[in-house]
Amino acid sequence: MAARSAFWDRLADRYAAQPVADQAAYDTKLVATRRLLRPEMSVFEFGCGTGSTAISHAPFVRHIRAIDFSPRMIEIATQKAMAAQIHNVEFGIGSIETVQLAPECYDVVMGHSILHLLKDKQDAIGKSFAALKPGGAFVSSTSCLGEMMPFSRFLAPISNRIGLLPHFDVMTPDQLRSAMVKAGFSVEHEWQPSKKAALFMVARKPGRGESPGPPPTF
Repeated sequence: MAARSAFWDRLADRYAAQPVADQAAYDTKLVATRRLLRPEMSVFEFGCGTGSTAISHAPFVRHIRAIDFSPRMIEIATQKAMAAQIHNVEFGIGSIETVQLAPECYDVVMGHSILHLLKDKQDAIGKSFAALKPGGAFVSSTSCLGEMMPFSRFLAPISNRIGLLPHFDVMTPDQLRSAMVKAGFSVEHEWQPSKKAALFMVARKPGRGESPGPPPTF
């Protein structure tokens, strides 16, 4: 964990200074997420980076708790929130692997650009499911490297074994959908501007007395 944090700490300032790679796609994801948000809602985000998404959504909900395992990322996120006079976002250092979440305490959980960096995405998805209230939504944007860069299926095991770069889960969209369904979610919405872009997904936890629906065909 310390080595992983140090890697992202070194990149944090450069990451924060870079413009969004595809602003139109990012805006589309923000709009889709805001359709889910209500003023009384409580939101949790893991892998929040420098906080741009949490800060953007903050005016539309009651409270957001956002964590990242990079202290420098959290420092920048806190500074950005203060500059924007956003007071309902609580930024903190932490990871989805170790954070303690009360059951059924959040209306929405967000995990953007993070699931493919985890050694156990199924555990993170399951933890998100448990933390959501019945009927809550898990919103994610994930680089499915098995589709985006097929050759990474051969390179990632070597890189993961050597440990010079962060861990990469070379998943496909089908594998991500299967992981969501296995955790108990129904995949409600997907959007991907191109096969080389991250897959935006909204997965819904069944309401009380409901059963997960069949996975949709995309």
